[in-house]
Amino acid sequence: MTTARDLMITAVDVAPSHPVEQGDLSLALAGAEVIDLLDARALSLDDDRIVPGYRPTTADPLLDQAAAALVRETPYESVEDWLWRRGRGLSAAYLATLESEGLLNRQPRRGIPLLAGRIVLADSAERRAAAARRASDEPVLTALAAALGLRGGDRTQAVDPPSVDDEGVDTVLASVHDALMHLEAMRQRRAIEQAAFENVWRGY
Repeated sequence: MTTARDLMITAVDVAPSHPVEQGDLSLALAGAEVIDLLDARALSLDDDRIVPGYRPTTADPLLDQAAAALVRETPYESVEDWLWRRGRGLSAAYLATLESEGLLNRQPRRGIPLLAGRIVLADSAERRAAAARRASDEPVLTALAAALGLRGGDRTQAVDPPSVDDEGVDTVLASVHDALMHLEAMRQRRAIEQAAFENVWRGY
């Protein structure tokens, strides 16, 4: 199991009590992929630049895709740029992959069998492994879950992401945190602009 898959399973597992915006989850998943590839020594970080290494073949097709998607020409891509590029639609890709593997399914809404309903995790070794990792407060998964508000509380109040005592991983976590705050600021700005637009039309 990878950190990204564990994070996706965690998000689905706790979604009823702590729903996560898909854009937020996609950014965090992209960060988790960098951490997984760091662990596999498929890349290194030069400050905040992603320096690709060899292309590993893993048991995870999405992680293989991530490794193949690394920018291999100088100046290398920053972690922040990677999060926004790779993160586009990434949560949907992970959801579809887990569903195709039988790790989750969709419960039809009562009385409307053809309409996709709530996503439910299957009882699987992967789910149990992710739950055990979460219960043990493993630092990396804990930090990513906290950034998404999956551990309770208001993630927007966090000043800095928790440290995991690894410079490269800390760099990635800080970039994920900054990207999430930037996305939230964009949402708030759009909401304010939309409210102002609606107020103008109410005046006519």
